[in-house]
Amino acid sequence: MLAKKIRTHQLEKCYAIAPLHYEGEDYILVAAEKRNKCLLFDLEGHLVDTIWDEPGGTMSMVQVPSSNGQFIATQEFYSPNDSKNAKLVLVTPISKGNWDVKVIAHLPFVHRFDIVEKDGFNYLLACTIKSEHNYKDDWTHPGKILVAVLPDDLSKVDEEHPLQFEVIKEGLTKNHGYCRVKKEGEDYSLIACEQGLYKLSLSDKCINDWKIEKLLDKPCSDAAVADFDQDGKDEIIVISPFHGDTIEIFKKIDGTYEVVYKYPKKAEFAHSIWAGELNGEACSIIGHRQGERNLIGFSYDQGYQYGYIEENVGSTNVYRYNVGARECLVSTNREINEIAFYVFES
Repeated sequence: MLAKKIRTHQLEKCYAIAPLHYEGEDYILVAAEKRNKCLLFDLEGHLVDTIWDEPGGTMSMVQVPSSNGQFIATQEFYSPNDSKNAKLVLVTPISKGNWDVKVIAHLPFVHRFDIVEKDGFNYLLACTIKSEHNYKDDWTHPGKILVAVLPDDLSKVDEEHPLQFEVIKEGLTKNHGYCRVKKEGEDYSLIACEQGLYKLSLSDKCINDWKIEKLLDKPCSDAAVADFDQDGKDEIIVISPFHGDTIEIFKKIDGTYEVVYKYPKKAEFAHSIWAGELNGEACSIIGHRQGERNLIGFSYDQGYQYGYIEENVGSTNVYRYNVGARECLVSTNREINEIAFYVFES
């Protein structure tokens, strides 16, 4: 899994990555975990615009469906120990260098979120990493999954008229990982927390009609899916426990998920994760932020295997995309304050 780094930019504590479609072109958003900027890049890795200079604290960004460059982002989630003031903001492009940012919900401890579409309705699905915080490393108040109907007209939603959320699941300690899975015939979300790995899907166009199934009964930090061995059934690649050092691949055998592969090293503070197709084969990319801080590629060829895309970078998030026939990757290499753009070799 060879890749060439084609372009880099410096952004202290760079963290979140998201695609954005704006004025008929595809772009990439990158925002900082601490008090710093949100930037817009083209697919070649050139800086196009600055969305904001602060406050940062951005864990997730998602484009509003069918919009022209409008997106929702988290702000002021600076760490699990400093996220009481976390909120959701709606960001709307006005002109180059001018992006309107307004609060649409104060949602303490919101870490991941997504916009789920079902039968013409949009739902904002939000995951809080905890529910209260009284002292450093306080995990005595579990997180939640909440949902709000996202109206078609967002011009009337603001700080005084915020989105209204309902809780659909509680009791999720260290509610950290989120992965959206969209494949033919399936559309669901994976939620990773101390209690295990959950599969969440919307059964009908009703805000209360969510199906929640536990897939793994072990502490999980993040997960993604790919059909590594090409047998028509997805495996799940999992980082565990919370911000943990263990990477395993699970496969459903006789109705139960079992470990079929374990990365032989300790991947300390494993964090970035992606799974999908690269060079026509299923694979996954995972980065860890301590120890060797490698960006690791996992694939299958008569058995599960791994290789390094780059060493000693400390990636927090990755996003895989195409530019014409080229297969590309952007990684927020937080531990060296580097936004890195890569092109994979065939």
